[in-house]
Amino acid sequence: MQQSAPRILTTTDHDRASAGLTYVYPVVSRRANGVSVGINLNTNNACNWRCIYCQVPGLQRGAAPAVDLALLRKELREFLERLLHGGFLAERVPEAARRLSDIALSGNGEPTSAKQFEQVIDLIAEVRREVGVQTDVKTVLITNGSLIQRPEVRVGVEKLRAISGEMWFKLDRASSAGMRLINGTRLGMKRVAENLEIAARACPTWLQTCLFALDGLPPTEQEQREYLGFVSARLAAGVPLRGVLLYGLARKSQQPEAARLSSLPPAWLEEFAARLRALGVPVRVTP
Repeated sequence: MQQSAPRILTTTDHDRASAGLTYVYPVVSRRANGVSVGINLNTNNACNWRCIYCQVPGLQRGAAPAVDLALLRKELREFLERLLHGGFLAERVPEAARRLSDIALSGNGEPTSAKQFEQVIDLIAEVRREVGVQTDVKTVLITNGSLIQRPEVRVGVEKLRAISGEMWFKLDRASSAGMRLINGTRLGMKRVAENLEIAARACPTWLQTCLFALDGLPPTEQEQREYLGFVSARLAAGVPLRGVLLYGLARKSQQPEAARLSSLPPAWLEEFAARLRALGVPVRVTP
């Protein structure tokens, strides 16, 4: 029986099961400009937030389950060996993206909700050394930042810095009402500001912001001013932000609000980026 050809990865295919593994999955990342090796600690599809643009089917409220560290180590080591020294890139990745850009703690929920988060960071550090991952390959934590005040999370984030670490800290709106609407959280802006400062002083940190039209309308001028004001205040307070990652919708939401969401024109994103750059902060735009 003839085997089917391996499925080529694309920027719109972030299937967590694409490698047939429990925790590790590869994606071709728009923002990383290459292959991002994802680590999904939230195998139960649980998150403490519920963002209306989330692409996770069956999303539920909660925390990550216990992590099988031995299995995670085995999967990560074997997959990185295959990617760096085997045929994975040639078989599964478009030619222009055949490079390892990063190892990313992302997945189907908030990764810092895993009780073994610090141990996971230690494990990644060990596997990077064993496999020979170059220092220019980042280890990225994609997070909503809501649990950074927990001691074990703070220690893990401080360790992240030592393995070419970087945090992408979610901020889609800069008001309590906006965060309730977009992210399904009641976290107040005072706490968000405190958490962001903790994160940015522990590890290089970018704000990551998803912007889109809701019911056909872009973020209002008031919402834009709230965001610009929040960033400006953090800069004035000396918070060492690396910059802002602005991105649009690439894949369909799996939440009840999906039909209400649509992509913004690239020109709109660039115009808002220009307003941010005027504050003196670097901005990367991915429509």
